[in-house]
Amino acid sequence: MVQETFTRRLRAYRKLKLWTQHDLAHRLGVSVAVVGGLERGTRAPTDSEIERLAQLLHVTRSELGLMNE
Repeated sequence: MVQETFTRRLRAYRKLKLWTQHDLAHRLGVSVAVVGGLERGTRAPTDSEIERLAQLLHVTRSELGLMNE
């Protein structure tokens, strides 16, 4: 299970952008189900998804609650 900090922060940063899960999925190039899984913590992000999320949300890996900045 993905760490709780990441799931909460991902959702919060997405909402700060006023994006729906569909909006983020489109920008990330994945399905809405993938974004939902990331936010629920039932799916771990790949390294490329982490990098893309950080770019899209204008945050660092540590700001997403992930280690190894």
